[in-house]
Amino acid sequence: MSHADDHEGTRRDFLYYATAGAGAVATGAAVWPLVDQMNPSADVLALSSIRVDVADIEVGTQITVLWLGKPVFIRRRTEEEITEAREVDVSALVDPIARNPNLSGDDAPATDENRSMADFSGTNTGEWLVQMGVCTHFGCVPLGDGAGDYHGWFCPCHGSHYDTSGRIRKGPAPENLPVPPAQFVDETTILLG
Repeated sequence: MSHADDHEGTRRDFLYYATAGAGAVATGAAVWPLVDQMNPSADVLALSSIRVDVADIEVGTQITVLWLGKPVFIRRRTEEEITEAREVDVSALVDPIARNPNLSGDDAPATDENRSMADFSGTNTGEWLVQMGVCTHFGCVPLGDGAGDYHGWFCPCHGSHYDTSGRIRKGPAPENLPVPPAQFVDETTILLG
């Protein structure tokens, strides 16, 4: 091999690397707008935390509010619903995890006490249940007001049944309805987010 052949190899390598580098930069420039469009829009970010007045919610009823573009069920449960939810054996559940970011730890058991919300005084009587209204199977919105075999929520699209604490009991949904970050900021106002 002569010195000239060695020089050609170096020049060829440089051209390969320069072309690959230019291609990587061009690909990044083309892909970035596609990735960037997946970020939440300004109107969604503006709603990253909302206050919900719950003063007019009667016992045994619920309201649905939009938070981050998704429905949130806020239910004021009856004594019967609370009792039914608290009598469930957690080991018999499809998903034994609470799915509640308001608790410390990601693996809290799905007891009703870990899924319901404490009132403004910090007492958790189980009266308030706040959860995302999106089925964990395919993202449908379940029907409420005692629907389904367990008197909670029922997703008619594929037959997922949730109990009075929003825990999956029957059907294809793999997880309980998640609980959003929520707290009472006064006696009649819940802060979501």
